[in-house]
Amino acid sequence: MQKPLVHVGIVGSGRAGMIHAQNFARLVPGAGVAAVSDPVAATRASASEALGGVAQYEDYRALLDDPKVNAILIAAPTALHCEIAVAAAERGKHVFCEKPMAMNPAECDRMVAAADKAGIVLQIGFMRRFDEGFRQARERVQAGEIGEVVLVKSCTHGPTYPKPWMFDLRLSNGPLAEVCSHDIDTLRWFTGSEFQEVYAIAGNYRTPEARAEFPDFYDQVLLTARFNNGAQGSITGAQGVQYAYDSRVEIVGTHGLITIGRLNAGAAVVCTRDKELRQPAIVSWTGLYRDAYLAEDCEFIDAIRSERSASVNGRDGRAAVAVVNAGNQSILERKPIQLT
Repeated sequence: MQKPLVHVGIVGSGRAGMIHAQNFARLVPGAGVAAVSDPVAATRASASEALGGVAQYEDYRALLDDPKVNAILIAAPTALHCEIAVAAAERGKHVFCEKPMAMNPAECDRMVAAADKAGIVLQIGFMRRFDEGFRQARERVQAGEIGEVVLVKSCTHGPTYPKPWMFDLRLSNGPLAEVCSHDIDTLRWFTGSEFQEVYAIAGNYRTPEARAEFPDFYDQVLLTARFNNGAQGSITGAQGVQYAYDSRVEIVGTHGLITIGRLNAGAAVVCTRDKELRQPAIVSWTGLYRDAYLAEDCEFIDAIRSERSASVNGRDGRAAVAVVNAGNQSILERKPIQLT
């Protein structure tokens, strides 16, 4: 007997929300989109039209009360993730929560407890684990090709400037959360260990409009880490760099190196009469990780239909949030922070 479709409700219909929504609506086997919610009328109307005229709601609670909705995708601001996820679990709706999972580990614990109690799937949106390059690197690490992993370096530099709502670290947790959550998860994944200690420094180099009201806001951060198994880690995150969308990883072993990522967007290189080599750069994560988004969306629906846990779960999300909080504490206190 064929299993029924999983009808997903989209909570938050910005760029990330609509990437997932389009996947669920058209590309993910066994899935469909039942409704969207967004507090901005024009945004939710546009999203509804793009998805074939699905139901639209101003309040996410109304979406959760829609009997057609079996699962939700949370792409709302981070400060709302916990309350939305818990409310969904209490109604028996499966939850795919975009990163960062929540504002602090206590909120993550509430989300996990609610999901466990309801028996629903809780998946966190670390899509880089589904990228083909990352998967190949992971397989080669596990095969022992570079020996024991002793250092992982990951960078994410974005060309776009921070949005004004990000300036207040109490609401956004800053670039460590919004930009570097993927890098934090990358380091955990490739070291196979948990963060033991972090030290971070940061500064606001490109966002002068935030300095007066939000002196703690930073648009660039460097975090170094020690892991429980002795491995080392390094993360750089930046916003407003303008030159490209820059996502790269180096995995250093006892007798080898693996690199992931590139800056160039295509294979063609032009040599001009000015004696310059020119090649377009990657300008957005939306294209770079398009296939990875689709793969993680397929994973979510398959986990629901197979009645199993998601491969990227609340434990992974909580670990990253704990590092974000420790990193922000390190920036403020100017000292290394131990993680328990």
